[in-house]
Amino acid sequence: MNAAFQRALDRLLRPLVRYAMAQGFTFVAFAELLKTLYVDEALHRTTDRAPTGSELSLVTGIHRKDIKRLRALVAESLQPARLGRGAHRGAQLIAAWTTSDDTRDASGRPRRLPLHSEAGPSIETLARRIKADMRPRAILDELIRAHVVAIDDDGCARLLRSAYVPEAPEERLDFLAHNVGDHMACAFHNLSGDPPFLERALYLDALPADVAAQARPRIEMAADRLLQDLHKDLNPLECVHKDVAGARRIRVGVYYYEDNALLTEPTEDRT
Repeated sequence: MNAAFQRALDRLLRPLVRYAMAQGFTFVAFAELLKTLYVDEALHRTTDRAPTGSELSLVTGIHRKDIKRLRALVAESLQPARLGRGAHRGAQLIAAWTTSDDTRDASGRPRRLPLHSEAGPSIETLARRIKADMRPRAILDELIRAHVVAIDDDGCARLLRSAYVPEAPEERLDFLAHNVGDHMACAFHNLSGDPPFLERALYLDALPADVAAQARPRIEMAADRLLQDLHKDLNPLECVHKDVAGARRIRVGVYYYEDNALLTEPTEDRT
């Protein structure tokens, strides 16, 4: 199991290490962060009482002289990545815009919307639909800033793409942390959890480059349809039952990745 786990960690951590090095995030800084995470996780393993320094050292493998410092660091400064309120509400509004029957034309494409309208759908009606705790104008400004929406000469908002993709690197990292973090939590749950969560992937190892290029838009359209259909069915229920005790948080994601084909499989030592 240890060897298998090490192989899995190699595959999981290599893209992270590659990106960290490109950002100038050194091994020393990475190791310090890992120490802090180990202590934080160990602190949450015991619920009836606070573990002693010796117990934390035993569970984490970190020397006791570091435990007190790291414990204080956890209490003071370790904060999970959080989506900005504007980004979060913007993503919700885009989802409602692309899935509501009254905001799409006969071909299913999102209509242009005014900020306010007495007779039909608008940015304001969408903001009420998602129960936004921000002014509709502030959400619209965030979408314009992120280059998701453009304002035409008549003042109507036009959707430039069907998903909220932030421009700022910090916001993109926050989205990455949420999406990949939940995917990894799902995957590790499925190693021993019952019942398992949905986790599926399509593997094609040697598609011609032109075929992959032609398939990409089709894959994106299929993913958009799936997520939009689920949002249309589930979001109204979330709005109705938002404050119900025992509510569950769910995330459904679809991803696509391509790289150079591995033309030969690595050989195994069978001696």
